[in-house]
Amino acid sequence: MDQPSPDGLLFRDHDFSSDLLRQLNGFRQSGLLTDVSICTSTQEVPCHRNVLASSSPYFRAMFCNNFKESRETKVQLKGVDATTLEQIVLYVYTGEVSITAERVHPLMEAAAMLQYPKLFEACSSYLQSQLTPSNCLGMLRLSEIFSCETLKEKARQMALRYFPEVASSADLKELCALELRDYLADDGLCGEEEKVFEALMVWVNHDLETRKWHLQELLKQVRLQYIHPAFFAHFITSNALLQTSPACRAILEAAKRHIFSLYGPGAPDLKPLCHVPPRNSYQDFLILLGGRKDSQQTTRDVLLYNSQSGQWQDLAKLPTRLYKASAVPLHRSIYVLGGMAVRAGKSLLSPNVYIFSLKLNQWRLGEPMLVARYSHRSTVHQNFIFSIGGLGDRQEVMSSMERFDSICNVWERMASMPVGVLHPAVAVKDQRLYLFGGEDVLQNPVRLIQVYHISRNTWFKMETRMIKNVCAPAVVLGGQIVIVGGYTRRVLAYDPQSNTFVKCADLKDRRMHHGATVLGSKLYVTGGRRLTPDCSIEDSDSFDCYDPETDSWTSQGQLPHKLFDHACLTLQCIPHPSTCP
Repeated sequence: MDQPSPDGLLFRDHDFSSDLLRQLNGFRQSGLLTDVSICTSTQEVPCHRNVLASSSPYFRAMFCNNFKESRETKVQLKGVDATTLEQIVLYVYTGEVSITAERVHPLMEAAAMLQYPKLFEACSSYLQSQLTPSNCLGMLRLSEIFSCETLKEKARQMALRYFPEVASSADLKELCALELRDYLADDGLCGEEEKVFEALMVWVNHDLETRKWHLQELLKQVRLQYIHPAFFAHFITSNALLQTSPACRAILEAAKRHIFSLYGPGAPDLKPLCHVPPRNSYQDFLILLGGRKDSQQTTRDVLLYNSQSGQWQDLAKLPTRLYKASAVPLHRSIYVLGGMAVRAGKSLLSPNVYIFSLKLNQWRLGEPMLVARYSHRSTVHQNFIFSIGGLGDRQEVMSSMERFDSICNVWERMASMPVGVLHPAVAVKDQRLYLFGGEDVLQNPVRLIQVYHISRNTWFKMETRMIKNVCAPAVVLGGQIVIVGGYTRRVLAYDPQSNTFVKCADLKDRRMHHGATVLGSKLYVTGGRRLTPDCSIEDSDSFDCYDPETDSWTSQGQLPHKLFDHACLTLQCIPHPSTCP
């Protein structure tokens, strides 16, 4: 824009410089006033020294110092082919160049050598746009050759984010041991540890005689404690190559003791496994499934909560409507057990087990329970699912318990609880399974804590006046078992070590048939039914959070609909991009 000055008008012609350069390019193409030719082995390109010297520090040094090229009419440019030279000269005179997949590498190399940083970054941006899991490792090597940090960072991010796909590429086998170690040790690697282990073994076996000496150090980078126990038992401990190394056997034995809890906490020969957190790519997700929706029929809905946006996302629906089934998370999957299957207006007690993968957003059928049951409770310890009590096909209150071994994929009968109860609060802590309260066959509250010693397969019971909960969930929070409501506003924290209770801040309402789970260091409570001051019952869509640090409750908004008798749980996994919030 023209600006006035004390002596007149400051005129600016913004097109003048570009028009001037365009005229110079016309002179170059016509051979007018050119004073130097840039030569390759097959071609000579006439140019103007002053234009080249103005465009790059490389040519400025060549023509403005006492080098022999400053006096020669022909300058040989080594390392640049004829086509690339034409592109570079065109860029100098017009500021434009066509970057294609076929020409980007020589063009980028020439831009680096001749010191055209903007052209270099344009080539880098083009390569970044072409990044895929199959070529990112090759791009990484290229970025190191050209010292291109932006391409290097993007290619590395791609390799970490899509590690399972990258691991299947031929380029992974060409990494050196130090490079592979750098990847396997990275917290940001997105992939289950099973895939990490498989990638390591593929790399080793590609050049076994040379690479087996790196196996011990690289195996330490696999976070064995997060591997599915069945995979560990069937594919890792039986690996012949690992078994030939005493050092690798020691690593596996430590991991095995951690995964399978073969020894008690006081075992003198047990060295604690160094705690390594799961990779950053693992996330905790709050998931709701099933239950009674808006006071209507049992729903098949599965909902995932996005804590960042505060929104709920629909996932793949349950395969069938299940009334008062139970659900638990195990090995990055959700297991839905039993319930009353509702089909075409008919109800049938089900022993079926349905397994949901968040990564695939799919359901599959698992090994059925030994006994069909509903209104039962289920919980998880290590590699086992315990399914406890409930109602049988003759509406009898069951005291039986069965256990699913996820490694052997079998159910087995365990010792029955001392007193058959319905709707107790259930939690596992320190090798013991705790049942708090519930109701007897006459629907009277039971003031009992029933404790199951997992390794001994034995029960004992304790009477307590503190317990009077029915249809209440329990969670482990901060080393204590927290029992949330149950026809009461009261929230109790139980310390198994001292066998004592501490009252926490009350719920807003007398709540039952609600869900509860721990996400991070906080307790989340969803839906349920509430008793109003006039003792009527209302369904709820509330979504509340308890912070043990402040002993206070806050509202997180509302559920998408009123919901009760649903499962509320936390699942830690690496989600598929289509299900990632």
